[in-house]
Amino acid sequence: MAINGDFVSKTTLFLVGLIAFISFPAEAAVRKYQFDIQVKNVSRLCHAKPIVKVNGRFPGPTIYAREGDRVIVNVTNHAKYNMSIHWHGLKQYRNGWADGPAYITQCPIKTGNSYAYDFNVTGQRGTLWWHAHILWLRATVYGAIVIMPKQGMPYPFPKPNMEQLVVLGEWWHKDVEEIVKQGNNMGLPPNMSDAHTINGKPGPLFPCSEKHTFAMEVESGKTYLLRIINAALNDELFFAIAGHNMTVVEVDAVYTKPFVTQAILIAPGETTNVLIQANQSPGRYFMAARPFMDAPIPVDNKTATGIFQYKGIPNTVLPTLPQLPASNDTDFALSYNKKLKSLNSANFPANVPLKVDRKLFYTVGFGKDSCPTCVNGTRILASLNNISFVMPKIGLLQAHYFNISGVFRTDFPDKPPKPFNYTGAPLTANLGTAHGTRLSKIAFNSTVELVLQDTNLLTVESHPFHLHGYNFFVVGTGIGNFDPVKDPAKYNLVDPVERNTVGVPTGGWTAIRFRADNPGVWFMHCHLELHTGWGLKMAFVVEDGKGADQSILPPPKDLPPC
Repeated sequence: MAINGDFVSKTTLFLVGLIAFISFPAEAAVRKYQFDIQVKNVSRLCHAKPIVKVNGRFPGPTIYAREGDRVIVNVTNHAKYNMSIHWHGLKQYRNGWADGPAYITQCPIKTGNSYAYDFNVTGQRGTLWWHAHILWLRATVYGAIVIMPKQGMPYPFPKPNMEQLVVLGEWWHKDVEEIVKQGNNMGLPPNMSDAHTINGKPGPLFPCSEKHTFAMEVESGKTYLLRIINAALNDELFFAIAGHNMTVVEVDAVYTKPFVTQAILIAPGETTNVLIQANQSPGRYFMAARPFMDAPIPVDNKTATGIFQYKGIPNTVLPTLPQLPASNDTDFALSYNKKLKSLNSANFPANVPLKVDRKLFYTVGFGKDSCPTCVNGTRILASLNNISFVMPKIGLLQAHYFNISGVFRTDFPDKPPKPFNYTGAPLTANLGTAHGTRLSKIAFNSTVELVLQDTNLLTVESHPFHLHGYNFFVVGTGIGNFDPVKDPAKYNLVDPVERNTVGVPTGGWTAIRFRADNPGVWFMHCHLELHTGWGLKMAFVVEDGKGADQSILPPPKDLPPC
């Protein structure tokens, strides 16, 4: 099986972009980008179909910036769908207007209209990403954000010889929006994806995919930094490269204590930077990605592959496959996540809140609503603290800033209405699930501890939660029911990993802490698109502070109309 791939074009593009970027001056700069949203035909797995692209590319263009820069991205929507773009992981201090989730911080950009996202990159460096934040359009509308450190500030790990983006995704044969609509009408989950992809390509284990294979050429003795992003809609993924160890050095644009691993686990929304040395016998090695699922739930269990190819090795040499963990390997998942710790150095301290002003306990659950027209007479829903979130018709940030009444309430409960054995025998009752646009109000600069507890309402399952506008520290995690007396004594308050997206383990809990120092309305949701659509989401209203720079910035004049 001879696989040519297209490592020359991909690697050249990345290097040209990086070299051009590195030549920029040391002082903070303004980086301007134009995103044209268009529908174009793409062929994968022997099928051609129209997909939504940015600038004709899939995945979309990479945003390059340096810590301290200002970035302006003008988005023009030529597609038939409404559009919004989220800059995943960027804190957007006081500037929720640039955050992007539709009907949370803005109304979407309608067909034929434009909106300029204008934001500063403050106190962050590393790998983040951007994606559509409306409907399921992020299936194809996504790309990387590469933030270089300030000029003169080196990486806190050995400098790599070269860098490479590795963006993991999912692919459907048919129109994704039609698949979702069909599932909703039936009251059932939509059909799972038909393939996983690496940089938009499924690899040679799929039909008609020899030319749709990502390949990366490497030279013996050199070290490479891989910037890995999970842009999949619904699947946590294992990733490995045959015969090569990886050293994890960063997650979600925060440096970590380095550790060596044969495989990584990365949930939708998360990023991971690894160092890899080309120190094996020159040859061709598969890089591979495959789902992790330790609950009795069907997933697209197919493996995406790319090629890690040593220079001078002919394409006729067959690549070897890596040994990925078993798809239900809970032990690996828990062990891997336990190894993730903040660097906590003098230059990059872990400022973990030690005193907590507000303690929150949110249960994650599924349920069923009556639906006479659906297949089983019911429709699946999801909830936090027994509240399934209802999306508003205008942006929540706009309603908050302009004091528009009747859009949302600020009575989201700090704990579930009825305590129960959360991870015991499966429960089929809804326990009185309510529907509503209910937010939680948080005082400016207060410290928050949030425990996210999985439940066995219908089924247990792992949930990667993303908090907009903030990073947080993952101070604890465990299997079973959270014990408010015993479990906090086991918290890591010294060097817990800091990130913006974290997995709640199947049948378990995760505790996070953060300081609410960013005023605005900030979305928090499961980053499995399926669950978000079922209502597994909420938002925080962080109040203004009293200082001159502690209140929400005025909105831009070209805010999209509702």
